[in-house]
Formats: sequence, C-alpha cells, structure tokens
Amino acid sequence: MRTVTIIGASLSGLYAARELRAQGYDGRLVMVGDEPHQPYDRPPLSKDFLTGRADETHLALTDAEETGELGAEWLLGVRARALDARGRAVLLDDGRTVSTDGVVIATGASARRLPGDGLAGVHTLRTLDDASALREELARGPRRVVVIGGGFIGAETASSCSSLGHWVTVVEAAPLPLVPQLGTEMAAVCAALHRRGGVDLLTGTGVAGLRGTLGVTGVALTDGRTLPADLVVVGIGASPNTSWLAGSGLALRDGVLCDDGCVTSLPQVVAVGDVARVGGSRAEHWTSATRQPRAAVANLLAGRTAETADAVPCFWSDQYGARIQFAGRRGDGDTVHIAEGELSGGAPAEGGFLARYERDGRTTAVLAVDRPRPFMRARRELSQGLG
Repeated sequence: MRTVTIIGASLSGLYAARELRAQGYDGRLVMVGDEPHQPYDRPPLSKDFLTGRADETHLALTDAEETGELGAEWLLGVRARALDARGRAVLLDDGRTVSTDGVVIATGASARRLPGDGLAGVHTLRTLDDASALREELARGPRRVVVIGGGFIGAETASSCSSLGHWVTVVEAAPLPLVPQLGTEMAAVCAALHRRGGVDLLTGTGVAGLRGTLGVTGVALTDGRTLPADLVVVGIGASPNTSWLAGSGLALRDGVLCDDGCVTSLPQVVAVGDVARVGGSRAEHWTSATRQPRAAVANLLAGRTAETADAVPCFWSDQYGARIQFAGRRGDGDTVHIAEGELSGGAPAEGGFLARYERDGRTTAVLAVDRPRPFMRARRELSQGLG
C-alpha cells in the first residue's frame, strides 16, 4: 500500500494518522479536511472556549513537532466531493484528484438545522468557527438566549451562557432531556441541574418556527407561546457527513455501515468516528473517535477484519459545575439505583453520586455525577465483564 488518504482532519482522522505510523506504515499519507484549521478538540467549544477560559491554542490536538513526524500531506479547507472506489481515487471539490490505495473515512457529522435559521443571531455549535461567532456575540452584553434542544451540546451551551450572565431558556420537545441516554429516572436528576443553575427548562413542547426579519427576535413554540430571544442556539443533534459518498458503492444508513472492525463494504476502505456505524451503532463520543482508529488501521493494513473495535461506550459532560460521566449499554428494561452518594431535592447532593443500571442481576451501565474515582472503577469492571 503506497498511499493512504484520510478524509477528515479532526479527532478520529488524526488518531488514524497516528495509528498508521505507529503500526509501521511508512508510505504516502494524505490528510484532507474541509475546515482550514489543524485538528482541534471539540468538547471544550461549548465550555471553556465559549466562556473565554480557553483560546485556540488550548484546543490544538497536535503541534509542529508531531506534524513533522507524521510526514503527512495536509490538504485543508477543501472538501471531498466523491470517492471513486474502482479508480482508487478521492475527488476534491477544488478539482484535484488524489490517487490512493487505502481510504480512512473520518468526515464526522454536521449540526442539524432549522428552517429559517439564516437569521442573524441564530447559531449552531459544532465547529471552531461556530463557537467563535457565538462567543463574539455573547461578549456584547447580557442577552436573552434560547437553546433549542436539551442534549449534551444544548445543556453545556446553556450552562456556559448562564455562567456569563445571560438569561437562558432551554426548549426540549421530549418530556425530559437525555432520556434515550440515561432513562427517565436519571434524566430527571440531570434536568434538575438546569433549574439549580438558574436556567428555565421547557419540556414537552417543540419549536414551530423562528421569528424575526433580519435578526431573530423570538422562538415560536408548538404550544402557542413565543419566547423572546436575542440569540438562539440550535442543538438538535447532528447528521453524519455521507452525501459525498453517494454512488461510491458503500453501504450508507445513518452513517457508513461497518463491521465490528470499522471495515466497510468496499475493500481497503474503513470508517471511524461520528460518521461510522460500527457493528450496528453510531456513537458520537470522544472515546469512540479515539479508540476505533487502532482496529480500523490494523484491518486496513491487513486487508481484512483481524481486530474488532468493540469497547464499552463512554461519554461525559460538564454542566453547571457538575461532571456527568456515563459508561455501558443501558436498555429500556434496566433498573437503576443509587449505589453511592445521594440526591437532594431531586438533584445531586454535595459530593455527587454513582448510579448503577442492572438487568438480570448484572450491571449494564453506570452513571456518575462528581464521583470520578468510583466511576473509573465501575467502568473498568464493565470493560472486564465483571458488572
């Protein structure tokens, strides 16, 4: 294999490049990224970067020394337009063609948008440029901020905006935010963090539309109310970036379909990170993006599935001064109980808690709020199959 091209120059793409070199690949390595930036860390965008406690230098995932050691050709600020698997080439939207023997797809996902979100003052938060634009507006003085979507990005953004002195309302269409991830009981506990942080949480109502002529002035809800708004942040999830792969022959369904080793339906093509549906599931988490490349690269170089990327799913979130950590695979029929710590008024008490989800006498998942050491111990147990 003389040339490997990585499409996507963010977290999972960088980890794939590192793995290629670590696993002995010494051929030509091409990195294609649609953003003009070198790889950066996304989780701080909704937290320390948004609040001004970190700048771009704190987000960098690599430096000049490592970049030199990787020996890659960096093609940044350019999108992949198509994958010609038969001709073994990647077509770029600036007209160039990269001939390649192997491909790592790491194109990630893009923030979902709402109709009418072209109004001034309406933001998504997925990229560094998104975060920079929002931070600039937040610095202009107190604003009425409406966050649409109570998932992790929405909650973290609401927390950051509140800490900066803005008036914040979160709108969530479901009866509670984070129910799919945490279940009803623990979702209610995390919902209490919003109220404890001074943020209004409106649940069980959707968004009918945005109001305004040039700039946003309000958010119309499906229950007939209209919330006044100077700024709106749309946090309603993300869609995998697969449109450029139409006609490639790859199996696509809410991501690039892969086996348990990140191997796709085309030879010498693997996928990692937010764009990859590995073994039937697509995980938009930092840990998946950093762990999948090891197996994916091993299988790419071997020309077959020799390793699997199976690992216990894990994610975390920082909201209102609390660190939320989750690991495992929760099922709808699981029971949950507080194993350590306690609640106070429906919210985590001082010192936090550790909760265990169980099914048939076995732990399937763990949730911790401000209990990092017990969480890491429980996570190791899950990884070792000792739950």
